[in-house]
Amino acid sequence: MNPNEKLIKDYYQAFNDKNFKLMLSFLSEDIIHDTNQGERSIGKKEFTKFMEEMNLFYDEYLDQIIVMTNPEGKRASAEFVCHGIYKNTCLGLPEAKGQKYNLPVGCFFDIYENKISRVTNYYNMNDWLKQVQ
Repeated sequence: MNPNEKLIKDYYQAFNDKNFKLMLSFLSEDIIHDTNQGERSIGKKEFTKFMEEMNLFYDEYLDQIIVMTNPEGKRASAEFVCHGIYKNTCLGLPEAKGQKYNLPVGCFFDIYENKISRVTNYYNMNDWLKQVQ
């Protein structure tokens, strides 16, 4: 396993372990975060705020994680399945009643100086909405 593949796998293992302090340690200070169908944010403070909000509304676990990296060591991508529980209603979304969902997700990364410097997530929002309604 190359170092960037290990970096991404460790990042997701920290996510699954709910060890968000460790998860943040894999990110650069000026992390660029592109959320699915959302705004771009920059910096660990904004990323931390996003994770806190996500943890309020959802309980998620990732599996079937496949990581791909480029030979230059600057880019990576991952594909996985997100298993979740919608536990609290998020403004503008359907009412949460503990609905379970399973979504295929794609994620793209930039890597700089052995840290993740960009995270861009994609999943099918319409599929998620069908599963929680």
